[in-house]
Amino acid sequence: MAAMSAKPTDARTAALALLDAVLGRHVPLDQAIEASQPLAALSARDRAFARLLVATVLRRLGQIDDVLARFMAKPLQPGMVRDILRLGAAQLLFLETPPHAAVATSVALAAKHPAMKGVVNAVLRRVAREGAGMLSQHDAARLDTPEWLWRSWCAGFGEATARAIAAAHWQEAPLDLSVKSDAAAWATKLDAIVLPTGTLRRAAGGLIEDLLGYRDGAWWVQDAAAALPVKLLGDVRGATVADLCAAPGGKTAQLAVEGAQVLALDLSASRLKRLRDNLTRLNLTVECVVADAATWKPAEPLRFILLDAPCTATGAIRRNPDVPHLKMPADVTRLAAQQDRLLANAVTNLAPGGTLVYCVCSLEAEEGPARIAHLLTTGAPVERRPVAADEIGGLAECVTADGDLRTLPCHLPDAGGLDGFYACRLVRKP
Repeated sequence: MAAMSAKPTDARTAALALLDAVLGRHVPLDQAIEASQPLAALSARDRAFARLLVATVLRRLGQIDDVLARFMAKPLQPGMVRDILRLGAAQLLFLETPPHAAVATSVALAAKHPAMKGVVNAVLRRVAREGAGMLSQHDAARLDTPEWLWRSWCAGFGEATARAIAAAHWQEAPLDLSVKSDAAAWATKLDAIVLPTGTLRRAAGGLIEDLLGYRDGAWWVQDAAAALPVKLLGDVRGATVADLCAAPGGKTAQLAVEGAQVLALDLSASRLKRLRDNLTRLNLTVECVVADAATWKPAEPLRFILLDAPCTATGAIRRNPDVPHLKMPADVTRLAAQQDRLLANAVTNLAPGGTLVYCVCSLEAEEGPARIAHLLTTGAPVERRPVAADEIGGLAECVTADGDLRTLPCHLPDAGGLDGFYACRLVRKP
């Protein structure tokens, strides 16, 4: 990364504020970015640099803090100076920023703490000289993964896969697009590849709004794994499909393009407005309902229901590096109880012979297969309909022994990985 100046650039100042929002006030990164007026005032290049700085700190926080701790006489208390050191170390250790630029701009950022400027200068100079050698001695996967997540992933997938998942989280995810039609032609126009599942994939970077076809509504942004659950519903042409917890609307758009009469339901009116706005750009029409999917009742039982349940989103850490620092085991427990309520009500709304697809972008077993096991032990009148590899682009490694869908961030490594998704297809008994 080229040096920008010896002063704290507006991008670095904005990055410092974002880091405080996430790690200090526990605000989701996307929400902090949307609310940041200083960030909005920057050029596109500087906005991207600020987000890169913050994302790098969040992805590599364990390693960064370990290196910094070795050069501190005593641990720094949470606050601005510690975050300044983290931003400086991220530039030195992972972004190849010239040492003089990383150190000088970090010292300037500490202007409000003049007594600490010398500490910032001394510590970062040592990081510049000795930090790279320390990285080679790290168990990076363990350091950068919170202990509770590490235990969960080792229990669910084995240690080797847990390490592969952690490694996948260090990389910025590519840009995935779902197109209305003619994927091959749009791949050429957008300099993208077509994945086996039909999703278009191109390198991340640049303004999405400037890409060909955006304003014409030819495609929408959607991770390849997120596009798979809709495929499990089968042929929905002309049928009414309830899309529960529908916002922001990627799966809703899929269903509409497939010819379904979509009933998009969400508890949040503001999120549903964003869904409507997205569908307006795509020239797609659906019926939107503000309601609680845990208690909502349709006029009559439905043949098709998609339940994309609220979850911890630990499967989407590649795109949301703040998740490991915001979520805790208590969130899994709380959301699992909510998922049980949503599943139970969805089953009551399903017509005999109807299909329900339950999915979450979580890697936690408690939010995935454990919820289906619990549902079945309650005597719910549904049974699994196993997923076949040819329904999901031939990705046999993404089908579990129970016949459910399970994608992992380390799947399709040569093509840039996938978000972690779990989905189960259930059919109501006659």
